[in-house]
Amino acid sequence: MTPLLSIAAAQKSAEVTDWSARIGWLVGLALFVALVYWLMREGWKWRGTLQGDLPELPDAPEDPGPARLSMSGRYHGSTTAGQWLDRIVAHGLGTRSRAELTLTDAGLDVVRPGADDFFIPAAQLREARLDKGIAGKVLTEGGLLVVTWAHGDRLLDSGFRSDRAAEHNEWVDTLNDMINKTETEGAR
Repeated sequence: MTPLLSIAAAQKSAEVTDWSARIGWLVGLALFVALVYWLMREGWKWRGTLQGDLPELPDAPEDPGPARLSMSGRYHGSTTAGQWLDRIVAHGLGTRSRAELTLTDAGLDVVRPGADDFFIPAAQLREARLDKGIAGKVLTEGGLLVVTWAHGDRLLDSGFRSDRAAEHNEWVDTLNDMINKTETEGAR
């Protein structure tokens, strides 16, 4: 044998994987992810407890009248008015979902499959505007319909996005006209 071949034959290849160390790291990572998830869930529940002073959400009336506008799209959540990162989670208001909105003279009916429906009476509506974001959702400028309404002693902003974004302007105009009309009638 030549000296070069004997050196190559004498070398032993290194062990490719240390399985015990790899399994240990994977178990540690899985535990860390589980801990972070648990902490997030506890924070969500704690936020709901802190917002427990919010009254129950009103139900839609038996006969709300004819629909002025209707829209299908997504409900992205509710926040404290003017504070787009202060999410409201009490009574299911923090749950994102599909939504069917119907505006009548009685108010705004929000039907959410898989989540709690709610109704905003016309007297509680304060403002409608186009915005770019609400807690956890940021879109292009004017991509979100935000409705400000009074619930209990708080003002809330609820964010919606239509499946057809061109509808947003009509909703803002109609809602603000309805709010101005309600305020004018209430001042008499």
